[in-house]
Amino acid sequence: MDSETSDRETPETRTPLGTQAENGLKIVVVGGFGVGKTTLVRSVSEIRPLGTEETMTRAGETVDDVSGVREKAATTVAFDFGRITLDAHNVLYLFGAPGQERFWFLWDRHFSGTLGAVVLVDTRRIDDSFWAIDRLERHGMPFIVACNDFGGPRHTPDEVRAALDLDPHIPLLDCDARSRESGKRVLITLIEHVRHRHAAQTPLSEQELV
Repeated sequence: MDSETSDRETPETRTPLGTQAENGLKIVVVGGFGVGKTTLVRSVSEIRPLGTEETMTRAGETVDDVSGVREKAATTVAFDFGRITLDAHNVLYLFGAPGQERFWFLWDRHFSGTLGAVVLVDTRRIDDSFWAIDRLERHGMPFIVACNDFGGPRHTPDEVRAALDLDPHIPLLDCDARSRESGKRVLITLIEHVRHRHAAQTPLSEQELV
């Protein structure tokens, strides 16, 4: 997918970052191969994102399943990194994990110290999302599911939820990874989900002290 959109800020117009922050909050974007993880990180980051993309070759087709992503010319081999300033004391660090099975061993390292995760889904290839969801559930990590819009057939939320076997409490929403506003809505949904989950797990006496 093309990562350039009308509502995405250019590097020249992005707000400069402060030199210090007290709290760094880490979010990981995971999902199958070619679902738009790099595009999402690029669209919402207020700095020029750090990427580890390499050109795809014919040799890679023998180890990666490129069906459905024939137009893809480059792929992430380690991670994508972006940053968003929340306020004077808090920043959000975004890590996009590689989607190919041969790079899955990196995911556990990406999960270390993570606040929560976004599972990005291409509903044309929904099976590619199962491993990501299973891995997050094994880690006990809060996550939401965002269905990236590739212009294919529309599915109702109930159909997607049933196909992914999602618990009712896990947020599910549509998004366009190319759009900064859409990407921000995804991140806000995740942060609210994490906050509500933490509040539900915190004893009442502790909540009253906050």
